[in-house]
Amino acid sequence: MSAVLNFKSHLSELFAQALREVAPEHGGATVLIERPKQASHGDYACNLAMQLAKPLRKAPRDIANALIAALPKSGVIEKVEIAGAGFINVFITTAAKQEVVHGVLQAGAGYGHVHVGGGRKVGVEFVSANPTGPLHVGHGRGAAVGDCLCRVLHAAGWNVTREFYYNDAGQQIDNLTRSVQLRCKGVTPDHPSWPEGGYRGDYIVDVANAYMAKETVEADDQHITGKGDADDAEAIRHFAVAYLRREQDLDLRAFEVEFDVFSLESALYTEGKVEETVNRLIASGHTYEQDDALWLRTTDFGDDKDRVMRKSDGGYTYFVPDVAYHLDKWRRGFERVINEQGSDHHSTITRVRAGLQALDAGIPKGWPDYVLHQMVTVLKNGEEVKISKRAGSYVTLRDLIDEVGCDATRYFLAARHPDSQLVFDIDLAKSQSNDNPVYYIQYAHARISTVLAQWNGDRLALLHADVGVLDSEYETQLLQRMIDFPQVIETAAEDLAPHLVAFYLKELAADFHSYYNASRFLVEDERLRLARLALIAAVAQVLKNGLALLGVSAPEKM
Repeated sequence: MSAVLNFKSHLSELFAQALREVAPEHGGATVLIERPKQASHGDYACNLAMQLAKPLRKAPRDIANALIAALPKSGVIEKVEIAGAGFINVFITTAAKQEVVHGVLQAGAGYGHVHVGGGRKVGVEFVSANPTGPLHVGHGRGAAVGDCLCRVLHAAGWNVTREFYYNDAGQQIDNLTRSVQLRCKGVTPDHPSWPEGGYRGDYIVDVANAYMAKETVEADDQHITGKGDADDAEAIRHFAVAYLRREQDLDLRAFEVEFDVFSLESALYTEGKVEETVNRLIASGHTYEQDDALWLRTTDFGDDKDRVMRKSDGGYTYFVPDVAYHLDKWRRGFERVINEQGSDHHSTITRVRAGLQALDAGIPKGWPDYVLHQMVTVLKNGEEVKISKRAGSYVTLRDLIDEVGCDATRYFLAARHPDSQLVFDIDLAKSQSNDNPVYYIQYAHARISTVLAQWNGDRLALLHADVGVLDSEYETQLLQRMIDFPQVIETAAEDLAPHLVAFYLKELAADFHSYYNASRFLVEDERLRLARLALIAAVAQVLKNGLALLGVSAPEKM
């Protein structure tokens, strides 16, 4: 019997075939297969009969009976029952569940992957920090959530492009330029001439020294050498932006985050995309002039008030280049676009979407999607940490990586719903105890690796183990947990919720540790020994696959 690796998908196909036979005119209806809350209600449930009752004008139980009669034969189904008004409960055979062990071992790193994305293009923009300083811990949360989301979407079958948008234009860059220029001239932040919005961190001194020393900086597509002229503000601007882009890139590499595309706000202006977008909005009839300013009638698209596009001084408000940028994304063929940003961007969502609708370019309503994360509080020795030696006013991402390592930093920043406040406890992240979820999960993988190393047998033998003997309470629980993994990936991708993978891994690790404490693996009975070793080898594979979705390593020794 060949293993079915995704029972939900398998049952969906079976019921879809039955539907086409029972009600061909409704053959395109969505088939929902869910896990019942109570084990007595079976392994999976289908509400298709309830959905079809009204359009078919029949009793749900009659439709359910017809669907069951039309279900194609499947070796994984033990029995099918009708419950209540017409729910169809499906029970999976024990043998099919046990066979998942072989399925996991054969699929390896591909186990859990689903195909709901169908190869469609999705662009995920995340981090997108202003190039005005080192990445702070908030950027780190965005990096962790965004990168994990990309990994989950890829595992769900989407064609993912990772994008970083640099806001390299505007007032903050002016403040950066002025700060570096003053440092070039030996002026310190305590001097009366220091601008109110100037940057005070020690890193500004590093930028100024590098510029005056005529160092060369390579950042993505930029190759810039400092002029050493403290009076050339434009040269300082270009050098400072390139220098800090390089620093942020080094931080991201240390965090094992990579991007496919880097987009510059300044390019939207130099390439005429902002001007083109504004002209299209004017031509669409959704703008008007008032008080020497150009307004967009965003109230036509659900906003609470209209928004200024071009101020009386001729400058554009910040959401205008955002609209131009997203129009560019649409033209690049992304069926779906997801922006992972800080919760302070909440106010821009309605404006950007309104601007895109006003273009009359065929862009769907509600496009793009947003995932917004809340702030991060860092604790050490029970007290909040607010500043960095280097940045001065905030905790940097590199501070956390240096303190607790990349694995713990990534896990802790991605392991909660982005919309929840996050307390990052440095002491907990460094602890080697079961209270530390990263340690707890990785220790499960290391424990299995140790047992398999002690066995030192031929791993290929595990593919032929008699898994029919895996019938203890602990083994049944582990089998069911592994069966759920593809569904976790599918749900995490649909809900844009990579933290669900972290939750799942904690539960799988807990199931394994309970099994480990209650069982022996290297028993004399070879049949039982190989079956148990095959089971825990499959658990190790699922742990490794799940950790990979979070960008966390799966050590073999700890």
